[in-house]
Amino acid sequence: MAAIRKIPVSTGIFWVEVPNADVRILCGCPADSVKHLLRKGLIVPIEVSGVACETGPNAILLSDLVIQNGRVSNQSEFPVLQMLYNQGMIVPGHPGNTGLRPLLIGSRLQVDAQMAYIFRGNYGLISREELRDAGVPPAQADELMRMKLAFAFGRIRPSEELVQPVYVERERVELRNGVFVRRLRTNIFEISYGEERVDVNLTLAPGEYYECAYTLDKHLLQRDYFTVVHTGDGDGWDMNRPTMGSIILFQGRVFLIDAGPNIGYALTALGIGVNEIDGIFHSHCHDDHLAGLTSLIRGDRRIAYYAVPMVRASVIKKLSSMARISEHEFSQLFDVHDLTLDEWNDVEGLEVRPILSPHPVETTIFYFRAMWEGGYRIYGHLADIASFDVMRKMIAPDDAPAGISQSLFEKTADAYRQKTDVKKIDIGGGLIHGAAVDFRDDPSGKLILAHTARRLTEEERTIGSGAPFGTVEVLIEGVSDDLRRRAFGYLRDYFPDVPLHRIRHLMNSRILVFNPEVILIKEGQRASDIYLILSGTVEMLRPGVPGSNLLSAGSIIGETPALLDTVASETYRAVSFVQAMRLPRDLYLDFVKRNDLYHDIVDSRDEWEFLRGSWLFADGVSCMTLNRLVHETEPISFEADRIIPPPENELLVMRSGEALLITPSGYKEQLMAGSHFGATALADNAYRGTGVRIVDPAEAYRVPLDCIVHVPVVRWKLMETHRRRCEDS
Repeated sequence: MAAIRKIPVSTGIFWVEVPNADVRILCGCPADSVKHLLRKGLIVPIEVSGVACETGPNAILLSDLVIQNGRVSNQSEFPVLQMLYNQGMIVPGHPGNTGLRPLLIGSRLQVDAQMAYIFRGNYGLISREELRDAGVPPAQADELMRMKLAFAFGRIRPSEELVQPVYVERERVELRNGVFVRRLRTNIFEISYGEERVDVNLTLAPGEYYECAYTLDKHLLQRDYFTVVHTGDGDGWDMNRPTMGSIILFQGRVFLIDAGPNIGYALTALGIGVNEIDGIFHSHCHDDHLAGLTSLIRGDRRIAYYAVPMVRASVIKKLSSMARISEHEFSQLFDVHDLTLDEWNDVEGLEVRPILSPHPVETTIFYFRAMWEGGYRIYGHLADIASFDVMRKMIAPDDAPAGISQSLFEKTADAYRQKTDVKKIDIGGGLIHGAAVDFRDDPSGKLILAHTARRLTEEERTIGSGAPFGTVEVLIEGVSDDLRRRAFGYLRDYFPDVPLHRIRHLMNSRILVFNPEVILIKEGQRASDIYLILSGTVEMLRPGVPGSNLLSAGSIIGETPALLDTVASETYRAVSFVQAMRLPRDLYLDFVKRNDLYHDIVDSRDEWEFLRGSWLFADGVSCMTLNRLVHETEPISFEADRIIPPPENELLVMRSGEALLITPSGYKEQLMAGSHFGATALADNAYRGTGVRIVDPAEAYRVPLDCIVHVPVVRWKLMETHRRRCEDS
């Protein structure tokens, strides 16, 4: 029998165990990796000395690359929590508490980043000074620190007391009991025990992405005037359901409440593309409500971010520790709007009231309302609340070093009990989650019980309902045609100089619904129609190119083959339910020629198609944004053997030729058609001393920095490139 066992768990995730040495390594820890282990049977419930607990890993091997193919690779918060609490490694008197700490293995850069990430996930803001810097009044800052210390059993503990860092750079390092690990090269590790060894490659191939642990049915949403869509009622341990979250549809706009792991997968299942999202309301920084936040920057415009300042501050500090996303960078990726605590904030007609919820990190519950016939329609979203019993036990005098005041308890209880039409409640139990029994006499019209991995008890089923994924609550019915209004906005942006009456002529076209997996346009066939995507996600598949590119609302497909009367060079396939306006070829051709647009469109097609086919601009960039880029770019040529520094305020996208990028640390990268370099102003001078040697005569497109600085998905991909070249080599 082999001494080392290696099991592929999911894309980018492996399990390596050495039973004789009591070493079990989770290799790779993207979001929801615990759920993959549960699904694979590598975490199972057991009983030890009469104590119920779980099996699982006791070590984590981190990726050298924090971002791969646009996805975050290292999010160790929940795997560490599973080891500490579900396995009992930190629980006093638990048989799993042997004095050994979980091992966190990897480069010093990534291990230290995850140690800080775990620390912020445990505590959020950690001092009165940080709270006051976030705008919290002094008296309230004192109150919040006493509350934090009550949840922390009187002391904020550094991550080193919870997790043991193991730095692996060039030399072989012993983990425990004769098990060794060494890095062979970036993201490829060798784990050995005695004479046996296995290699683990944590690199994602081009077009490869981390998988979701569960399957979701596809939905075609009913989009009324004020609607709540339930995107999850599970928790961070539920391998069958998404974590607690909701979507509010209001006046044709789409707002998320929190962004848990795999939110992109959930949105696709609901037929919502990233470019349809208008904003997110954020309750707090725990991974089961935060891990999907970076999925929202894969579009071509900044999504509005709504939270009270102290929540935003804790979120930024956590993201900064993991991926060094500064407050400035965060404001470039999101359109930040601060909410005022305990007040009704007007968000373009939708009113939202955030209220403090006692928790180890800065947390608010939300109430949303809109006026209608007979009074307000109200939705309450109570994520990560504490039970009344837990809060009562924490009540202490105002001058006590830890605890919550009687007045804060009463204020919180009143806030939880507010009457609504629909209220979604965390009933996860334990120290930091709520209890259904506290809402037995709640006056609300409908209670949704969420944030748990277990089935509801008989008592809980008499108190509230479940809400399977995609369940819709219509608070105010709608009568307007928001999709057609959206189509008009897209066409007006795409053709800014065309008279409105001619755009309205196109608006008489039909809006079609395509089922998931239907092919809209097939490679090698002529396109009889052009489609303007209004909702959902379409994948573009290119022959011979691995992976697919995802297109969202605002994308026009089939335009080039229709105008030129040629066959399509790509296949376009619906990933979700897709709603699109069908523009008949003869009508569209007449429109283009009548407005003298034909030659402009055709002349720019070569550059347009090239940029759209490049990795940097393929996903999430709408036709409107791509048009603006094409009009601002200029061609440039380079002779062979020339050496140039990557430019600071422009991006160079290679059209042809070959070049070699070399950094002072010795990292080398071959640059071919579709490769990019430059925009070093976004990399904080990390490229100092880097040179690009032109191997063969090359042609490139010069893209001004101003054109891409406000396109989140491009900035995010450039961040991934900069990290790979300058920090993770």
